[in-house]
Amino acid sequence: MSSIDISASGLSAQRRRLDIIANNIANAETTRTAKGGPYRRQQVVFTANDARGAVKGVNVTQVTEDPRPPKIVYRPGHPDADEKGFVAMPNVNVMEEMVDMVSATRSYEANVAAINAAKKMIRKALEISRR
Repeated sequence: MSSIDISASGLSAQRRRLDIIANNIANAETTRTAKGGPYRRQQVVFTANDARGAVKGVNVTQVTEDPRPPKIVYRPGHPDADEKGFVAMPNVNVMEEMVDMVSATRSYEANVAAINAAKKMIRKALEISRR
C-alpha cells in the first residue's frame, strides 16, 4: 500500500499547489491588502517525506511569498495611485500561473494514474492467489 500512500501525498500536495495558483490568479489585480500594499504572489515549497532513508511521499512544508518586486504601472485614475499616477500592482504573471496550473494538473493526473495502476495490480494479485 505504500505506493498508493506516496501517490496520495502527491495528490494532496498538487491540490494545495492548485489552490495557491487559483488564489494568485484571483488576486492578480489586488492593489490593497490587509498587510498594506499590493498582493504578493505565493508559491508552495515541497519536501520529501522521508522515513528511515526511504522517500514515503511529499509534503507542502510552507507557502512563501515571491520575492520579486511589485509591477509599477501608470494609472493616474486608480484609487491607489501615488501623486505621479503610478500604482504598485501585484507581482503575479497570469501566463506564468497558467503554465504552473497545467504542470500541477499533469502531476495530479500522473498520481491518479499511479494509484489506479497500483489498485489494478493488487486486484490481479488477489485473482492469482485465489487460483
